[in-house]
Amino acid sequence: MATSPSSSTQQARQAIADRLREMLRDSGLTARELARQAGWNETKCSRLIHGRTPPSDNDIRAWCTICGVPEEIPNLIAASRSAETSYLEWRRVQRSMKRMQDLGLSLFEDNHLYRFYSSNLVPWPLQTPSYMRAIMRRFADFHQADVPDIEAGVEARVARRRFLDDGTRRCAMLIEESVLRNRIFGDDVQGEQLHHLLTGMRQPNLSLGVIPLAGRRVQKLTETFHIYGDATVSIELVSAIITITQPRDIALYVKCFNDLASSAVYGDKAKALITAAIGALEQA
Repeated sequence: MATSPSSSTQQARQAIADRLREMLRDSGLTARELARQAGWNETKCSRLIHGRTPPSDNDIRAWCTICGVPEEIPNLIAASRSAETSYLEWRRVQRSMKRMQDLGLSLFEDNHLYRFYSSNLVPWPLQTPSYMRAIMRRFADFHQADVPDIEAGVEARVARRRFLDDGTRRCAMLIEESVLRNRIFGDDVQGEQLHHLLTGMRQPNLSLGVIPLAGRRVQKLTETFHIYGDATVSIELVSAIITITQPRDIALYVKCFNDLASSAVYGDKAKALITAAIGALEQA
C-alpha cells in the first residue's frame, strides 16, 4: 500500500526528532541543560524531540554542537530540508505529462554530472520519441489516468537533451542487458530504440554501460535511480518518486552505482550486446 505524502512527511519529521533525542541521551545532558546552553525555553526542546516543531538549520547546529556531535550537522540538516519534499506520489502529477517532465528540472540545470541506473528501461538521454511516447502511454494506462498531453510530455523530454549539448556536463548510464531484450512496447519501437543506442552512445560526454546477463558480479536491482551531482538521488517506485539528500545515503547510492559499473561492459563490447539484441529481434 502506498504511503500518503502527509504520513510520509510525518515519519521523516519523527525520524529527525528521534535522532535529536538519541543525541541528547548519549550526551548525558538533560533537556533543561541543553536549553540553557542554547538560550532556549525548555519547552522548545520538548517540541523538537517529540516532532511537534520541525527544527531550523540553526536549531540543528546548536543541538549537535552542544551534544558534542558536530559531524551529524550536514546529515540532519539535509534530512530536515527534504522532509516536506522527499516523497511525491505519482497520482499528484500524473494528469499532466508535461508537468511530470518538468519535475526536478532544476536538478539538470544545477548539476553537471548525471548518473542513471535502470533495470527495465533505456534512460531518457538515449530514448527515441516513440520510446518515450510508449512509456508515457503505458504509465497512464497502469495508473488509469486520463493524460491528454502526452505529446507535450514527449516534447518536454526531448527538449531536456539540451543540457547534454553543454560540453561541461557529463552523463553516465548503466542498463541491464535485459533492457535490450525487452519487447513490452512492440518490435518496431524496440528496434528503433536499439539502433538509436548504437548512434547515441557515440556522444563524447555520454557513457553507456551494459551489465551482461552472464558473468555479473553484483546483484541486479529492481529500482531505477538517478544521481545528480553529489547532492541528490531520485528513486522511481511504482507509486512515487523518492528524493534523497542526506550525504551518507547519497554515498551509498554512489557506491552502488560504482559497483554496478564494475560489472558493465562499454564500447565495442556494449555494441556487441546491442547488435545481438537487434539480431534476435529481427529473427523473432
